Amino acid sequence: MTHLSMTRRQFISVTSAAGAGLVLGFWLPGRATEEEDPNQTDFEPNAWLAIGTDGSVTITVAKSEMGQGVMTALPMIVAEELEADWTMVRAEQAIAHPRYGGMGTGGSTSVRTSWDHLRRAGATAREMLLSTAAKEWGVDRSTCRAEKGTVHHTPSGRRVSYGELSRAAARLPVPDDVPLKDPADYTLLGTPVPRLDSPAKVEGSAVFGLDVRLPGMLYACVERSPVFGGQATSYDDRAAMALPGVRKVVRVESGVAVLADSTWAALEGRNALQVRWDEGPNRDLSIEGIRAMFQEKSSGEAATAERTGDTRSALASSERRLDAVYEAPYLAHATMEPMNCTAHARPDGLEIWVPTQNPQGTRSHGARLTGLDEEQVIVHTTFLGGGFGRRFSTDFVTEAVQASLAARAPVKVTWTREDDMRHDWYRPASRHHLEGAVDETGRLVALAHRVIAPSIRGQADPERIKDGLDRSAVEGTVELPYTIPNLLIEYVMANTGVPIGAWRSVYPSQNVFALECFLDELASLAGKDPVDFRLQMMDDHPRMKRVLELAAEKSGWGTPAPEGRFRGVAFSPPSFFRTPVTQVVEVSVEREAVRVHRVVCAIDCGIVINPDTVAAQMESGIVYGLTAALMGEITIERGGVREGNFDTYGLLTLDQMPEVEVHIVNSNEPPSGTGEPGLPAIAPAVANAIAAATGRRIRSMPLRLTA
Repeated sequence: MTHLSMTRRQFISVTSAAGAGLVLGFWLPGRATEEEDPNQTDFEPNAWLAIGTDGSVTITVAKSEMGQGVMTALPMIVAEELEADWTMVRAEQAIAHPRYGGMGTGGSTSVRTSWDHLRRAGATAREMLLSTAAKEWGVDRSTCRAEKGTVHHTPSGRRVSYGELSRAAARLPVPDDVPLKDPADYTLLGTPVPRLDSPAKVEGSAVFGLDVRLPGMLYACVERSPVFGGQATSYDDRAAMALPGVRKVVRVESGVAVLADSTWAALEGRNALQVRWDEGPNRDLSIEGIRAMFQEKSSGEAATAERTGDTRSALASSERRLDAVYEAPYLAHATMEPMNCTAHARPDGLEIWVPTQNPQGTRSHGARLTGLDEEQVIVHTTFLGGGFGRRFSTDFVTEAVQASLAARAPVKVTWTREDDMRHDWYRPASRHHLEGAVDETGRLVALAHRVIAPSIRGQADPERIKDGLDRSAVEGTVELPYTIPNLLIEYVMANTGVPIGAWRSVYPSQNVFALECFLDELASLAGKDPVDFRLQMMDDHPRMKRVLELAAEKSGWGTPAPEGRFRGVAFSPPSFFRTPVTQVVEVSVEREAVRVHRVVCAIDCGIVINPDTVAAQMESGIVYGLTAALMGEITIERGGVREGNFDTYGLLTLDQMPEVEVHIVNSNEPPSGTGEPGLPAIAPAVANAIAAATGRRIRSMPLRLTA
């Protein structure tokens, strides 16, 4: 049994309120800030575990639920240590507040950064309940045990529920050190538990951003510049104001907003607006010009991200070497629920209802827009109809707050699909120059990978860039589980006027495509099987090796594929998510049309919280990544985006969805991310399968056999 200490400063609040019983507050770290220390500043409890007198257990979740399952996974961790009756467990969404630590939801960090803290919370409550029961019975604490929301006294057979103990337990001091369960003793974690949020979503009571309705609310649509960064210089609203239901036309930061009694009236009013634009410096921006700039920069100075050995000398002296250039396009997020936000700005406060991955950033942003103190801003995080990184931004929040300020009424801003497609914060495009060499035995002896791409961090926070290196931009290429004696990873920042942001799995979505396709090319040069070629470089990384071996085994690698089908493999390194994934696909090619029939996915995500969620996240990442691999592309022309809806920005349809098998490695490592790691391997696996089928190497996405 493991013991982890917890100071009163880390786990501080115990209260007993009417009907609440035992309430504990505890601290959760934020996204990508695992080195945060709650002892560094004054501590306030941020996440609440409440045990009611009726035996109910309520966990307030400080992360956003966007389909990834945190409203179930995080309560499961608490419930396991608490020995709760899962049928009595409930989850509630926290409102935005600094006391919750970092509430940002992304980077596949929700479970792994909350793991220890939630375990301690459940264990602390369990120990307090056990001590309370022992005291009331006048027995030794060691003779009591907790099970399914009750405390049992083993010698006498007496039993008492948590609800009956909760008030008395709240009067006990919080223990400084509590025992944590051995994973071998888990009874809830690792089981396929139905999601707590599913019933509300099935019967329609779940509230997404688009569901918010307020008394006296106006509806708004915004006319935005067709060119990135353009500004409205003037507008004529006479035709718009003459339409039924249109109430007001106002300027907002992004353009001109039409406020009306319904979304339809607001759309009609927007269509009737006449707006003049100063298109600014991006009016001539095009994808052709961006590609030319990437190519020009690819031969210039670069920042070194990782270096082992003397790669340039090894490449120069090798007789068996290969050069290749890979490219990846801009991509839109295309969330199922388009951007929306409802805001009610008053002189004494601001209230925001929004599907956001960034509740606290939204709160701070709202305060800046209104001049209010942050304590006067309340942010209600609704369910998210998809996030994928898009909902970290606050541009749609700005529109709602500014429109509400102008209208002096609550306002809901709704984006159309075309708005969403043409005013996104896009997945960056990139160019990859790779060079590699193999020796006479077929081993990889040298690899150079130069990444040329815009910097998300450089756009958002230039001060974080040191010596020209955005370390996030090379994720998926550095710290590889491959032993390569001469390795050089470089980065060239190539910023453009296109707004960019986090997109599911971010840079590994393209870096792994280039790397894993190139490794297949090198395997062919070496005369090696692609799986064997990788395995021979992984002896120093047995955990990673096992993931590749499992996928190969379950896919039947090394045996004949079904007639007309061809296999391809790709490995996605742990990267920021700390989760290795391998995928093997089976494809067929007919008349230059590619069909993916089967995907076998192996993953090691450490201790599994809910295997159903892990499988669902792998399937989700595969379909999202497969859509991008086969048809995803945002085209820039005249400073804007050509694509507007799903007729020009295609999505994988139901009949195109392959059979997916997910195999989870049994592991006792701490949990790692699952929301994004399923995506990076799918595109290179498909490209490698196409090469096996046709002999042709496709070095750019989307994967097209036609010129």
